[in-house]
Formats: sequence, structure tokens, C-alpha cells
Amino acid sequence: MLPPGASAPDFSLPDPEGNLISRGTAAGPNGLVVVFACNHCPFVIHLADALGALAAGLAAQGVGTVAINPNDTSRYPQDGPDAMRGFAAEHGWRFPYLIDGTQSVAKAFGAACTPDFFLLDAAGRVFYTGQFDDSRPRGGLRAHGGDLEEAVRRMLAGEGPLERPYPSSGCNIKWIPGNEPD
Repeated sequence: MLPPGASAPDFSLPDPEGNLISRGTAAGPNGLVVVFACNHCPFVIHLADALGALAAGLAAQGVGTVAINPNDTSRYPQDGPDAMRGFAAEHGWRFPYLIDGTQSVAKAFGAACTPDFFLLDAAGRVFYTGQFDDSRPRGGLRAHGGDLEEAVRRMLAGEGPLERPYPSSGCNIKWIPGNEPD
């Protein structure tokens, strides 16, 4: 996983309509949230509505959001482009939801699960990697995005990152056979 302070890799990936979106295009003037997500993971489903709402608020603060689907859609067709459109619309995702068909972007970021969150500052350096919040599916707590929101607040205020962020938890990325990370 990319550590705080590391330069994030550039990317240019298609959305379900085939439009290429780059890291620079998705970023706001103050930064970018990159979330590796998919349609079928219970952890993503649990926080999907809250992510849509939080992303709208972050956009107003100059922080963009992009979701990247790294899963092997030949073995998990429910994560394919047609389902991505409906999933994004259903959960109020007004940000790009992109397809990492070769899984090269997920590997470059060191993403391990869905959802996996990376907050980049305006210079494209990693400021935060960690969980969305402390809620979990069937845990009784509604998703709220508190950890990510606090990381954004600290970044925009010029403060240091969270000292010991909790890692993301979710479903393992569904790697293409033979394409698993080393």
C-alpha cells in the first residue's frame, strides 16, 4: 500500500460508457479521494449511500472523488459496466466510477480490498489511507464516513494526518487468475 507522503500513480481509465477519466480530471483543486470499490461487496453496499453524500460535500470543499472497480468481471459479472451504472445511480454517486480492467491501477496503489480509500492532497501525494469509518455491515452502526472526513479536515487545515489510522476492511479484490500481486 502506498504510504502517506508517497506520490500517487497517475491513471487514465474508462467509465462504463468508455469515456477516459484521468487522476487529474477527477481531482478537485484541493485533492482527490480514490476509493477502490465494486457492486457486490457487502462492505461497499453498506457505505455506498454515505459515500455519495460525503463526496458531494467534499466537492464543495474542492476535493474530488473517484471510484475504481478493480474486480475480475469475467468471474464476477455482477461487477461489470452495466451493473456499475445502476449501482452508482442508486447510491447517488455523482463522481466517476471507473473500470480497472487490467488491475494495474489497483496494484500501483497497493489496494487490497473493496472498499479501500486513499486521500491525495493537491500535489497528488498520499495524505491518508484507511477506513471510511468504524461502521460495518450488520454491526448496527450506520455508515457516516467519520474517519475519511476527519482526514480531509486535517488535510485542508494544514494539520498532520491521523497518527494511527485503521486500515480499510472489506472484500478482497477479485484478482484475475495469475494477476495476483506479489
